[in-house]
Amino acid sequence: MTDTTLAPTYVVRTLGCQMNVHDSEHMAGLLEDAGYAAAAPDAEIADVVVINTCAVRENAATRLYGNLGQLASKKAARPGMQIAVGGCLAQKDRGEILDKAPWVDVVFGTHNIDVLPALLERARHNAEAQVEIEESLKVFPSTLPSRRDAIASGWVSISVGCNNTCTFCIVPSLRGKERDRRPGEILAEVEALVSQGAVEVTLLGQNVNSYGVEFGDRGAFAKLLRACGDIEGLERVRFTSPHPAAFTDDVIEAMAETPNVMPSLHMPLQSGSDRVLRAMRRSYRSERFLGIIDRVRAKMPDAAITTDIIVGFPGETEEDFQETLRVVEASRFTSAFTFQYSPRPGTPAYDLEPLPKAVVQERFERLIALQDRITLEDSQRFTGRTVELLVLDGGGRKDDASARMSGREEGNRLVHFSLPEGDGPDGLGAPRPGDLVTVEVTKAAPYHLIADSAIEGGAYAVRRTRAGDTWDAVQRGEHSHGGGDSCGTGGSALAGPVGLGMPSLRRVGA
Repeated sequence: MTDTTLAPTYVVRTLGCQMNVHDSEHMAGLLEDAGYAAAAPDAEIADVVVINTCAVRENAATRLYGNLGQLASKKAARPGMQIAVGGCLAQKDRGEILDKAPWVDVVFGTHNIDVLPALLERARHNAEAQVEIEESLKVFPSTLPSRRDAIASGWVSISVGCNNTCTFCIVPSLRGKERDRRPGEILAEVEALVSQGAVEVTLLGQNVNSYGVEFGDRGAFAKLLRACGDIEGLERVRFTSPHPAAFTDDVIEAMAETPNVMPSLHMPLQSGSDRVLRAMRRSYRSERFLGIIDRVRAKMPDAAITTDIIVGFPGETEEDFQETLRVVEASRFTSAFTFQYSPRPGTPAYDLEPLPKAVVQERFERLIALQDRITLEDSQRFTGRTVELLVLDGGGRKDDASARMSGREEGNRLVHFSLPEGDGPDGLGAPRPGDLVTVEVTKAAPYHLIADSAIEGGAYAVRRTRAGDTWDAVQRGEHSHGGGDSCGTGGSALAGPVGLGMPSLRRVGA
């Protein structure tokens, strides 16, 4: 184990989606294996600051250089401090990063995160910046050490890269063609996570539905879901993201028939207009999309279905936008990640004439208003229902006045719940992160539910889990979850919440 009293410290800042968060866990694991220690939870800087970048949105570069600008003066005042930039924007911009921010020490890409410690050492030894970008994947990320992001939950990558050619998306050129892991490797990693206390896993891929094509089994993803159902101690299985064009009924059946596969689905729509979908090279049309939604709900009536939608793609007319509103109304999404079209250099749509900003903004606001109404109506259906929650890592305290804790029900909806009188979040009888709590929903809000049944005479029960036991052991110092030993997938781990889909700025291992 690393002597953290003497070891150089690190912080990993993540700009991007769940794929980037998972990559950041591996970056943190590699650094710990190399002798670094996580900086204090409130640290903004450390001996090494790694920024793992996103390139999906136009403001990605602005966010990166804003971060780098803030770090310039801090580095000047801290001799020996190093700054590394990795991820999708590093893969795309390469040496341009050093031209704009010459105080950066290391630039590395999406295909070679394994070289991060070596590049830091080389930059230190040679006293000059190091740039290393590979054009194809050299080491599958899941084989690398990992400092997991949570005790109760874990990400498991089933594939990397994407074979689709959406005209707005830069991901395939930065992540490469799809590469699939063998089912046995994936299931072994899931079992390892469960043995370390995890009770929930999320299977990751740019297009999970196409999993297995590389090794000749188009039904491999449904089989993988069913196999996860045989893993003892695994309470919840989720996955992201599928593609509507490749989504098949065997996956719906596997979801419905495998008890620990949760009834939640992120299904990117992007547009409800068939004309716009064709221009986007999205190989499905609105009626196929709605047919998938109908078949999912026929098998799982309370399934939580979320989506991604782009407003203002070049050439979108008011008629096209009305089609998007129609599909959104019919789909009844639990929530939607909505974006105004962002042109990305290097994509086929980059040179298309953009719509006026005012037009896009007005449509965007109409879409948000519609989805807010639908989301509230979805929440209101749960008032009076009994739900089982997985208590969030960190205790999930909502506010000091109510002393509520937080968890997520099977559909991944956020629920703030009260504890019995006299048993606050820090009490001996309180549920621990990773425990499962049964409560009754007493109030609905647009993007969360309230369950005060414990203080109103309704349902309340706690089922203690291995994840909660692990959390207790960490608090007592009896389990070095994140301390640089064998916990994790080849490395170590730590707790902290992760959002899905929307880009965010956060630290791993701090």
